[in-house]
Parts: sequence; structure tokens; C-alpha cells
Amino acid sequence: MNATAFDIATLVAELRAARAAARAETDMLARARLLAHRAATLRHAWLRPEMCLPDAEQGFGICVLHEEPDHQLAVFVASWLPNRGTSPHDHGTWAVVAGLDGQERNSFWRRLDDRSRPGYAEIAKVGERTFGPGDVLAMPAGAIHSVWNDTDRIAVSLHIYGRHVNYTLRSRFDPVSRSEAPYRLATVEAAALSAGQS
Repeated sequence: MNATAFDIATLVAELRAARAAARAETDMLARARLLAHRAATLRHAWLRPEMCLPDAEQGFGICVLHEEPDHQLAVFVASWLPNRGTSPHDHGTWAVVAGLDGQERNSFWRRLDDRSRPGYAEIAKVGERTFGPGDVLAMPAGAIHSVWNDTDRIAVSLHIYGRHVNYTLRSRFDPVSRSEAPYRLATVEAAALSAGQS
């Protein structure tokens, strides 16, 4: 592929084709992983500084690059402030994340309780991975992870979801208080950035 011709529209078209051809979630994750890696490798062709603006209150910024009208496919750029991140959470859908700039540490968690008590959850950390530009993580629906930027500079990553996460029944977890609560992100649309809006 000609790197100068690569853009988000190309990525979205390839993701749609992958979704049409995928036989199962594992198949879609494998296909999306390859596409995310290509997008990360060719980031110089499409990534712009205005897509990488963290929200000071949230600790990270989410720039929505694409969302299908039915919310079934979404592409974000996430920007993580130094020494900030997210608590453990799930996505309510499959997710593929590719490093674009800097490093982020992902911790992976497993749920231990039987989910019978609303608002209650026991989770335990089961692994950790730090990744940077070009590295890709693929997470099936139900996976729980937390993210932290341990560095002194902004970290940026590409996120591809089977459904926009604000339209799923996703949760945020607190391993200390053993609680579970709904989790919604503050986002900004790439079109709004292009138009000079926030």
C-alpha cells in the first residue's frame, strides 16, 4: 500500500471488509490487529497533533475518528497524560489497541465473583504489558484491563472497537472497594476539531 494514500477512511473501509468476512470474534480480532498495526506503522500519514489532546480532568483524551451510524464500529485516538490512566474497566465489546507514540502500561484483570450482586465485583490482577509504537493488543469482549502512563510525556494510542464503548453496558471496577459501576467516556469528535470546535 502507498503510505501517502493511507488515511482513516482507508482503515475504516478495510475494517468494514474484515467485519463482513470474519466468521467469529477471534477472527475479527486477528484481522483488526493486522489493520491496527498497519495504521500505527503509517501514523505519519494520518495522525495530527489536534487528535492528541488529553483532558486534564479525565487524565486522558479521546478523539473519535470514526463511528458507524449504528455504533457497531468505532475508531479513536487516545492521549494519556504523564502519570495518569484509567482504573480497571471492560469495554462491552472486542477491542484492539495499537501504540502510536510514547508508552503505556496495561494491566489485565480477572473477575472472581459470580456477578450475582449488583454493584459488587471482585477482580484480581493476572498480568501486565507495557507497549509502545507499533505494538498491538487485542482484547475479546469481557476482557478487563487498566491503563497507566508511567512516563513524563504524553502517550498516544489507536483504539478500534466492535461498538462505540459509550453504547455498551461497560463497567469500571475498584479492586479495593470491590465495586462495579457504569463507565462512560468524555470524547471529542475529529470533525469538531477540524472545524475549530471543542
